[in-house]
Amino acid sequence: MSILLNGSHETITHRDQLVAYFASGEKPKAKWRIGVEHEKFPYRLATLTPPSYDEAQGLRDVMQGMQAYGWQPIMEGAHIIGLTRGQAAITFEPGGQIELAGAPLATLHETAAELEQHLQEVCAVADKLGIGFLGLGFHPTATREAIPWVPKGRYAIMRQYMPKVGGHGLDMMLRTCTVQVNLDFADEADMRQKFRVALAVQPVVTALFASSPFTESKPNGFNSYRMQMWQDTDNARSGAPEFVYESGFGYERYTDYALDVPMYFVYRDGQYIDCAGQSFRDFMAGKLPALMGEQPTMTDWANHLTTLFPDVRLKKIVEMRGADAGNAAMLQALPSIWVGLMYDQTALDGAGALVKGWSAADRAKLRTDVLRHGLRAEIGGRSLLDVARDLVTLSQQGLRRRAVRSTSGAIESPSPWGGVRGGVAGQDNPALSNIALNGGHHPAPSPSPRGGGLHRVGGNLPSTSYQQSFNSEADETRYLEPLFDIIMAWENRADELLKQFGAGAFDAAGFFNACRLLPEKNA
Repeated sequence: MSILLNGSHETITHRDQLVAYFASGEKPKAKWRIGVEHEKFPYRLATLTPPSYDEAQGLRDVMQGMQAYGWQPIMEGAHIIGLTRGQAAITFEPGGQIELAGAPLATLHETAAELEQHLQEVCAVADKLGIGFLGLGFHPTATREAIPWVPKGRYAIMRQYMPKVGGHGLDMMLRTCTVQVNLDFADEADMRQKFRVALAVQPVVTALFASSPFTESKPNGFNSYRMQMWQDTDNARSGAPEFVYESGFGYERYTDYALDVPMYFVYRDGQYIDCAGQSFRDFMAGKLPALMGEQPTMTDWANHLTTLFPDVRLKKIVEMRGADAGNAAMLQALPSIWVGLMYDQTALDGAGALVKGWSAADRAKLRTDVLRHGLRAEIGGRSLLDVARDLVTLSQQGLRRRAVRSTSGAIESPSPWGGVRGGVAGQDNPALSNIALNGGHHPAPSPSPRGGGLHRVGGNLPSTSYQQSFNSEADETRYLEPLFDIIMAWENRADELLKQFGAGAFDAAGFFNACRLLPEKNA
């Protein structure tokens, strides 16, 4: 989310204030919420090219059209650069990607409804302007030079700074889209456990959600080219920091990490002041070259934290940031897998047990291997497909124990693997004993008969019994279904796209049609 934060104007005089900022995010479990952010590529329906902000029937007109639905404009000078409605926001990423930063909501049913409403609204506005949207991790056809920049002061600073610290920063800004979920924590110990588990399993989620195998109309050799961009964007502020696994990790250690990340900007009197590469520690000492003699406020600290880009990020929430964007079903599956794992203690402990034996070298290798190999990667002598099956099952069981019902009476979790329900893998569910968390392997599922159709709710499924297991639940309970589909088929969306469009001349029109992001009701 790239919207400027406005908060406390309390002057920062000592480090304890920065540490207390994180602690102020602690909440009792009854107040835990779910926040989903997702991005999408706009394109001209007639030409399949990226629209600009200023052109007639362009991106500015999308923002203006959305005001008919009660969204209020966020202005930067004469430019509409975002919208707010309640606790939600719509913003532009640097290349015109449109992001929904959802409100903090109590259930997955509510996040699903929010997503559907957003897609109904934004697609209705965009369609009248001749604009569609792609749900992918990396732009499949456009060169970097072909994507117009959005007029935002923050992005102008980053545009100048990024090439100084990495080779792919501008690609990351202009040609990538992600989906992330923001979750709460009870206290420092809970934050620590969630952060460590989330960081360790993030490559598994990257593999499940990989959807970026094409660059400039050609296969690029990767499952997630979006995540490949992060390997050489700005290593001072991105990656998977290993200090998270050190003894004593907590708010103070993350504070020190954030203080060491170079700044981008300070916002004063309606203007972004370029501080790129300068030190927040110097700012606290009144020695920031761009604002000599001035000390930061807590709002400056909050905005600085938004310029850190690790795979898992701490603010007053924990953010999971490692997934490619996808279609509507996948955009809802992302918060679902994380809520099942993070908001149920048994599932969280089970995921922790699953990754406990992974070394720093194992984690680093996996993070690299999944970029090319996806679910065919291995760790600890196991296929990542096996690990993914364990994680999705743990998440399903966590959601089942949450037992949060929609107005229809359905709960948040579907039943996987032919109708089996409840229980911890290999423990209180005998039917799942073959997926115990002891490093064992799973029997191979049957090859998918789907003929390459893209993952979406309501598509063909690998077996009759598996299909029946989902038909026994109302539609709003199907949020994990695309992930079960992927595992049973042995292929993620990147694999499917390569199968359909990777041989012969690239069918751009067919590709864009297959990947067009639409509301579930219209998909």
